[in-house]
Amino acid sequence: MSEKIFIGTDSGATTTKFCAVYENGETVSTRVLQRPTNAQDGREAVIGGWIAGIGEFLAQNGLQWTQVHGVGLAIPGPYERYGVWGKSPNLPAHFCGWDVHQDFSEALAGPIGRHVPLSVGNDGNYGGVAEAQLARGRTRASVAMLMPGSGLGAAFVGADGLCLDGDTLAGMEAGHMPVPLQLLELTGKPLACGCGRDWGCVEAYTTISGLGQLLAIFLQRHPEHELAGSAAPLKDQVLSLRSRAQEGDALALEIFDFQARVMGLHVANLAMALDPGIFIIGGGLMDHEATTPAFRERYLDLIEQSARPYLWPQQRETLKIVPAALGEMSQAIGAALVALYRSGTMA
Repeated sequence: MSEKIFIGTDSGATTTKFCAVYENGETVSTRVLQRPTNAQDGREAVIGGWIAGIGEFLAQNGLQWTQVHGVGLAIPGPYERYGVWGKSPNLPAHFCGWDVHQDFSEALAGPIGRHVPLSVGNDGNYGGVAEAQLARGRTRASVAMLMPGSGLGAAFVGADGLCLDGDTLAGMEAGHMPVPLQLLELTGKPLACGCGRDWGCVEAYTTISGLGQLLAIFLQRHPEHELAGSAAPLKDQVLSLRSRAQEGDALALEIFDFQARVMGLHVANLAMALDPGIFIIGGGLMDHEATTPAFRERYLDLIEQSARPYLWPQQRETLKIVPAALGEMSQAIGAALVALYRSGTMA
């Protein structure tokens, strides 16, 4: 009998990635297979693209549709209910209310020749599942993940390997928890967040989404800096900060050090509620192709230093803070692993 496999599909508004795992949890291939999502062409085009992408992945790896025993689909939120898309700023308006779970399940049954379980969940949460499997090794440690990028992705993975989704599928939207503003030494109103909350969302203080606001604040401390009089678009100024920091620019280093300290406070805050054994830090600041080892080490060290005073004594001794390792494949791998774990057939 052919070995069972579980497919992972990670679909965003622009592109979709495909992978699979065997029933022992090993990844079939780490080679990235990425294809356009074609959201602009409508629902049928998206489903057709997913089926074609899976078929291409199977062919590349000498596998058959009949070996597929489960599928995981990682998609961005929000959701109206399980497997049903809510209103998203990055997707066509008519996708709102689309029962993706039903339509994808029916489409999969054709080439597979039977219905197989389909798990649909938040892409960030599923990325956490994959990173957790790697970070915990043979232990059953629970894992929390924070992924600062354009926003702050977050996930919590329990001892069973599955992510916390919550009753309304909004579990671990930790980027929109408030920061302890009294510890930040900033005056004025809390930074604005795209979600509309006015309590000082962590996301605004730790990601690209708030860098423009932070740059304006920190330029007041560095009025002589070249960016103080720059005519370049704000987006270009913001995107230059990571490179500047790695070249030793004092302003840029101060901003990223500040973000790291806020992240450390958030780690401590989440540790009070979740008590994980491992925290994984990912996102663009941990990108090996875009950042230097010295930059990454400095960022992680400041997170740990900021978190440490607010942890329980036992947590200070045992909590591990490590960088993410899977990069752009984490969400597709995680989707495949969720399909495997929920099947109950892991070897």
